[in-house]
Amino acid sequence: MNSSLNRRRFLQASAVLPATAALATRTNARGARILGANDSVTLGFIGVGGMGTGLLNVFKGFPDVRVVALADVHEPHLLKAKELAGGKPDVTGDFRKILDRKDIDAVVVATPDHWHAIPSILACQAGKDVYCEKPLAFTIGEGRRVADAAAKHKRVTQMGNLIHAGESYHRMAEIAQSGVLGEIRKVRVWMSGRLPKDGIGKPADTPVPAGTDYNFWLGPAPERPFNANRFTFNWRYYWDYGGGQLSDFVCHLVDPVHWGMKATAPETIVAHGERVQQDNAETPDELEVVYHYPEGFDLVWSAQPHNSQGFFGRGNGIAFYGTNGTMHGHYNDYVVLPEGKEPIKEPEPFLPRSKGHHREWIDAIKSRAECSCNFGYGHTLTAVAHLGNMALKTGKKLHWDAKAEKVTNAPEANNYLFRPEYRAPWKLPEV
Repeated sequence: MNSSLNRRRFLQASAVLPATAALATRTNARGARILGANDSVTLGFIGVGGMGTGLLNVFKGFPDVRVVALADVHEPHLLKAKELAGGKPDVTGDFRKILDRKDIDAVVVATPDHWHAIPSILACQAGKDVYCEKPLAFTIGEGRRVADAAAKHKRVTQMGNLIHAGESYHRMAEIAQSGVLGEIRKVRVWMSGRLPKDGIGKPADTPVPAGTDYNFWLGPAPERPFNANRFTFNWRYYWDYGGGQLSDFVCHLVDPVHWGMKATAPETIVAHGERVQQDNAETPDELEVVYHYPEGFDLVWSAQPHNSQGFFGRGNGIAFYGTNGTMHGHYNDYVVLPEGKEPIKEPEPFLPRSKGHHREWIDAIKSRAECSCNFGYGHTLTAVAHLGNMALKTGKKLHWDAKAEKVTNAPEANNYLFRPEYRAPWKLPEV
């Protein structure tokens, strides 16, 4: 099979996957395998573009993992991924064929954001454990259904904010929790970069590239002409498919904030932002969001595209401001600055460490343990991004009822809890 293979012939040839491989003798009520510690985990991949390929390279390296099937609507991605996996996995343009297979224990969902919820929910209903890239879902309502599906069907899940497993985030969370910084009244997260004024440019619409099922790629999103900027990496800067930098990075940067402050949801949100770069993208690149939490602190999200200087000499980062000291850090390091002359004594490590974000999920599939970034936790992080974008779109200070997952003072904001319309034949599965 080569890259010049006619797309129709390719998808027809890959449409029928093997019914089953040899199953273990123990299965659950849905016919899914019950794995022992020495068993191999069989994986299917839904989406094998940039992140999907990266995840494939990680998981295929584990000796107790077998990658048996790949799904993608873009033939070049599918062919490259099949080659990376040694040419052995079966391939298809329709992810539902992977979910139908009884020999697949778990799936990795690495699609664009607007395609996270539907396959994740269907996978849980099919008895598959699920690893889904961050953010968990396209809207808060979708995220709630994904988390509920995982809980209802007792699935082992992990959202892909892989930095959570790193030592720097563990230490920042421990230091914040320990109280040595004093009373923390403000936390700041930021993204800065001196980006070109023309941003991602303004390419014209073009015919759909050969080997691409664009209608399937759009899925539940509105029908639009094909534009290179809306496809592959840059889709995240369009409201039809993602929520911009805020949705893209909130699950990383806010993770140690929720963790360190033992917080789950803000109670008020106000935002202002705009698109500064002169391109055809839609989401803001300059954005300020202030979240107030019932635990008594403000979280400030700051993003700017015209200057590379953030705070503390970091282009991107996180800072906790306490009455005794300040801690700033990022993925791989942190610094503690005392308010007075005496240094702050950091606590001894007390949070459980991870063997690695991906390894943690594979081990949990066998033990049925709960992962540290399970879909319930992932939902609370993802909701922070969506609330910021909801405040931006409405132009109002929103009051959020986290228990009911509703805005209480601006009913129009609740229109953003779900996609207004799912393009036929797609719809969000009931849970």
